[in-house]
Amino acid sequence: MSDESAATPASTESSTTGVVSEDQVKLALRRVKDPDLQLNVIDLGLVYNIVVDGATVKIDMTLTSPACPSGPELMTNAEQEVMALPGVEKVEVN
Repeated sequence: MSDESAATPASTESSTTGVVSEDQVKLALRRVKDPDLQLNVIDLGLVYNIVVDGATVKIDMTLTSPACPSGPELMTNAEQEVMALPGVEKVEVN
């Protein structure tokens, strides 16, 4: 049984190298839901570009409408979810 616990850190080895993947960012962004539609920003198609540059992640996203009242909340939540990933030091959401 101790072999199983030893295997767990190896499965997250890519995240401990200090470089987060675009897939990890997408998984984090799936936790960001539009409060009105109850769908995440990835499935809604609001995220159209993710750039990982070392410890910096840049996310280009749009809103459901130009006057979207949840816009600031969505952007803040996206930043917080991605900042929680190991190896991420800076997040820019545009």
